[in-house]
Amino acid sequence: MEDNKQARRKKHHHFFHRHKEEADEEPKDPEQELKHHKVLGHVSKATAVAAGAYALHEKHKAKKDPENADRHKKVEAIAATVAVGAGGFAFHEHHKKKEAKEKLKEAESGH
Repeated sequence: MEDNKQARRKKHHHFFHRHKEEADEEPKDPEQELKHHKVLGHVSKATAVAAGAYALHEKHKAKKDPENADRHKKVEAIAATVAVGAGGFAFHEHHKKKEAKEKLKEAESGH
């Protein structure tokens, strides 16, 4: 019975509670790594644009709805923060993509 519980515990893990070995693994193939960072870069850029647009929308709402202006200003600040964070992540992924591209060229040249 005890072995069964341990087996279930090992099988069952959540996204946030992954084993350390799984979290440290990077894509083995340089092409997959390049594609991975390219996709994350696109997603983060889209998120930055969407959050920025939503922040501007809330700023406009704050002017048009003085009764709830405080709420709109708070939501605007949160959206602006998300936009800045997503922009920073896009910048990070851009550099990761450049590193992956260099690894791919290195692998193709045979060095």
